Amino acid sequence: MKITTKSNAFVKARIVKGLSQRDLAKRSGLSPSYISLLERSVKSVGPATAKRLCELLDQPLEVLFVIE
Repeated sequence: MKITTKSNAFVKARIVKGLSQRDLAKRSGLSPSYISLLERSVKSVGPATAKRLCELLDQPLEVLFVIE
């Protein structure tokens, strides 16, 4: 199973919450560079990390991520 980010939806959700990449990184325990890679759909993400990001951004999984 591969979980990738829907780039536009992810960035929009982060901006709507008023978070910078650095803010989201701090809250999620991830690095700012990893958040940047996710926003560009360069890296995939694990289920637990995807769930945590959805909770932080108040969005359902299917809005922010594609599961292949």
